[in-house]
Amino acid sequence: MSAHPSAPNPFKQPKAVWAVAFACVISFMGIGLVDPILPSLSSQLHATPSQVSLLFTSYLVVTAVAMLVTGFVSSRIGAKRTLVAGLVVIVLFSAAAGASGSIDGIVGFRAGWGLGNALFIATSLAVIVGSASGGFAGAIILYETALGIGIAIGPLLGGELGGISWRGPFFGVSALMAIALIATIVLVQPTPTPARRASIADPIKALRHRGLLTMGLTALCYNWGFFTVLGYAPFPMDLGTHELGYVFTGWGLLVAFFSVFGAPWLQSRLGIARSLYLNLALFALDILVIGLFTDSKTTLIVAVIVAGAFIGINNTITTQAVMTVAPVERPVASASYGFVRFIGGGLAPYAAGKIAEHSGVHLPFYIGAAAVALGIGVLATGHSLLAEAERVQAAEAAGHAPAEERRETLEKQALAEELGSAG
Repeated sequence: MSAHPSAPNPFKQPKAVWAVAFACVISFMGIGLVDPILPSLSSQLHATPSQVSLLFTSYLVVTAVAMLVTGFVSSRIGAKRTLVAGLVVIVLFSAAAGASGSIDGIVGFRAGWGLGNALFIATSLAVIVGSASGGFAGAIILYETALGIGIAIGPLLGGELGGISWRGPFFGVSALMAIALIATIVLVQPTPTPARRASIADPIKALRHRGLLTMGLTALCYNWGFFTVLGYAPFPMDLGTHELGYVFTGWGLLVAFFSVFGAPWLQSRLGIARSLYLNLALFALDILVIGLFTDSKTTLIVAVIVAGAFIGINNTITTQAVMTVAPVERPVASASYGFVRFIGGGLAPYAAGKIAEHSGVHLPFYIGAAAVALGIGVLATGHSLLAEAERVQAAEAAGHAPAEERRETLEKQALAEELGSAG
């Protein structure tokens, strides 16, 4: 018998998991969907880049704040109804954004879209982790694959539909989300409501635990750099709608590839901590290159596409680490982590636009690179927690480290932290 059993195939899943994964693809398309039409919106609706970047800010900040209520809602109506509610909200508000005639209207409807996105994202991760076959790591890889494919297809669809009209991408997402809604209703079985009803304060209380707070703050710094690139780089590129769609599709394909293949390969060789340190350092350097060579269209395009590799690696390794180190239920951990990281992602594009208006196009990227570098320092304060996460993941992959033992260890850590903060 082999001492190391082969890992289960993360893509051999029940139909319900595939239905949720498909909806995840469409949901994540909404992140990069508007990238190719940002300059077009700016010119046609007579808006400044910072005003247009509010499409990201309103969407992500509302997503972040709404993350705090996802557990409260799902623990009362069940996971499936929460998924359905989130999808319905996205269908309605994305269609309303397409029908709007002003930048303020689109920004407002994107905020409503963010509410539906929060209900869906936090719950979908918990459903996939809870229902997928092949273990926890396989479920995360499947989730990150959906994220990568959605991010890759979003700009392509946005570019093609945006070439017809800037309204096209919004109506396109509404139609696709309606299909995802039907698939979820038909294929996902009703889920019982949890025995314990979550409180709105649970995600905030969870941040008292050092591991979750450290990973969340690291993600906030990382997302500042990520969404500076995603939300502001289209303006200095000075490309047409179709061309921008192709550039960000290339970026998204690297996100997908490195989420599924690059991250596990790198982690198996360097471990969680060293993989994240190296990846964040390279990402910071890449953003610095964007800042230094913003006036070179070729360098800017190549550096933006290459950024997808670092984003894909970070997403997979960090998500697994968060779910491993968090001494709380996974839906609470997902909501708490999402709240902190999306705040950084939401504020960055608007700040980048404002900074560029007053100090030139280079400075936003310098600040983005510095934010990612700061994330390395924050992450280093939790080095021992990353080592524990690595030990637990290795044990689970090998078929030992029972869940009870893992939970016991985390609960002891949580109790020690709470007693320490009380003292």
